[in-house]
Order: sequence, then C-alpha cells, then structure tokens
Amino acid sequence: MKTVEEIYQALLEDFSKRIGRDVSHSCDLAVRLYAVAAQVQALYVQMDWVQRQSFPQTAQGVYLDYHAQTRALERRAAVKATGTMRFSVRTAPQEDLAIPAGTVCLNAVGVRYETVQEAALAAGETFADVPAQAVEAGAAGNTAADTVLFLSAPPAGIVSCSNPTAFAGGEDAEDDETLRGRILDSYQRLPNGANAAFYETEAMLYPGVAAARAVGRARGIGTVDVYVATTAGVPEEALCQEIQAALERKREIAVDVQVKAPAVQTVDIDVGVHLSTGETLEAAEKAVETVLRAYFTGARLGCAVPLSELYALLNGLNGIAGYRILSPVDDVAVSVSVLPVLGKLSVQALD
Repeated sequence: MKTVEEIYQALLEDFSKRIGRDVSHSCDLAVRLYAVAAQVQALYVQMDWVQRQSFPQTAQGVYLDYHAQTRALERRAAVKATGTMRFSVRTAPQEDLAIPAGTVCLNAVGVRYETVQEAALAAGETFADVPAQAVEAGAAGNTAADTVLFLSAPPAGIVSCSNPTAFAGGEDAEDDETLRGRILDSYQRLPNGANAAFYETEAMLYPGVAAARAVGRARGIGTVDVYVATTAGVPEEALCQEIQAALERKREIAVDVQVKAPAVQTVDIDVGVHLSTGETLEAAEKAVETVLRAYFTGARLGCAVPLSELYALLNGLNGIAGYRILSPVDDVAVSVSVLPVLGKLSVQALD
C-alpha cells in the first residue's frame, strides 16, 4: 500500500510535468496536494479493508458473522460454568435455614457464582449443597474445588461457603479464528443432506453443543448414530431428544437416525512439579487443575489427548519452575464416539 508521502510525490511530479516547471514544497499548492494525498491514501486503506472483509479467510468480527450466516452457521455464545456450592454452619440448627436462589459467592479473584434454585439447610445438618453457576458467562468461571470461599450477602444463619467440586463448562464466546475454521470446513465438507457433515452441522446449531460426530452404518446399512457433547461434557437426555426430533424431520428417506450421548473415557493425570521459591504445593495443584479442566470440555469429543498439548497447557504456570507429566506416558487415543474427561488428578512436588 502506498504511503501518503509516495502519493504526494507522485502528484507533485505529475503536476510539475503538466505545467512545465517545478513546484515549491512551501507553496500553497503543495500544501493542497499533500491534503489530497492524505485523502487518496485513506481510500487505499478503505479499499484494503473492504477486500479483507469480502472473504472468510480474512474477514473479522461482524463481517465474519455475515460469512457464517451464508453457510447456515452462527458464532457460539459464551457459556456459564456450572457446579455446586456448599453452605455451612458451625452448629446444626434446630430449624431449616433458607438459602434463596441467586445467593452470590465469590472466589479470591472476584469471580461471582450464584445459586440457581431455592434451597435450605435442613434442621440437624451442618451443610447443604446447592446447584450453582457463574454469574458471568465465559471461561473465567472455571475454577478448582475449594476456591469459592466468600459470601457476598450470607443468608440468615449461614456462616461459610465452599465449592466441594470444581466449576466447569464455562466457555468464552467463539473467537474469530475458531469460527473461521468452521466456515472454511463447511466449504471443504459440503453438507448434502446425506453425509456426515450434514448431520454434524445440524446438531451444532443447538445452543450448548460443543461438538458433534456422525457415524454412518453404526448399526448396519441405513443407520446413522450422531454423538453430541456440550461444553460441560455429556449432554442431558432432553437435548438429545430435541436434536433427534429435528433430524427425524430432515433425514433422508429410509434412514434410522439416533442421537446419543458419547461414552466417557477418563484420563488420569499425574504431574510432578518443581515449585518456585515461596510457592506452595496447594497453589500449584489449583493452577494445574484449572487449566486441565478448561482443556477437557465437550469440544474434545472424538479427539485424542496428545502429551504435547498437556505440556503446552502447563508451560508458564505461575508458581511452577518446572514440571514433568508422570502419567499418562503416551498420547491417549479415543474413538469418534468417546469423550475424554479428566479423571484423577495428582500433583506432587519433585525433589
């Protein structure tokens, strides 16, 4: 792209040739030509921007969304992390203690979590577990167990809170590069109403579906099994039935389609770490668990778990000077109908 100075010099030289003499750089005409050059250069910039937005390979933002719409695709929205909050008292109460829906708890960095239903700590008990979710959608809501420890406005009688299990399933809105990949893939694998791309594309249209895999002749000739996974992992039966009903209306004649939840394959991971000076093993455990749980989402349906990716996740974590994955010792392979999930996680200090 030409710079303002290059355009200005070209205008100056052309004008000088036309009038038969040089034009002084300090004259009023030169100033006017420089102003014209700036406007012409702005047109070059605009032309380049329009060209980039005209193709899915280079478009950005809302213009990439427009390209997605031409392929019957939509940018996936952010998803809230879900988990369980445990509300506790020091001494068992003699009557139920109400825990309203929307009770807010926070972790150390200020991420907020709220209960999603009315609950109560029963008389004679010292704690109650209540389903909860992150207030804001996004991957920032994913957090390890025992990290949500602060009550914003404690319900009457409740003295403390914690999350006995991790909050997981939170996912940021689909970024441009991921959406771009799906758009370009839709050109390479054209849905034709009968192939795997057709069934997978239709399943991916449903909110919360992170991945879909279609298997032809799964139960013999004329059968198709479609496996779906949500961001949180295994989908609920209601979602499978909803997708099943939609595919029944769109499937080709004489084809038996079944939408199924994937089988689960747990991946146990043992990590050895060298702690940075002043860091604790507990802090390292939480850091490792956070990044690994964010990795093992439903988007990994049918995808192997390479050791190289696990090492990349652990690289650069705060508080860890060095690390080694002790288990697994090799890449974990899975079939197309299997969802790898994080199993037992062990973090130990190395000498």
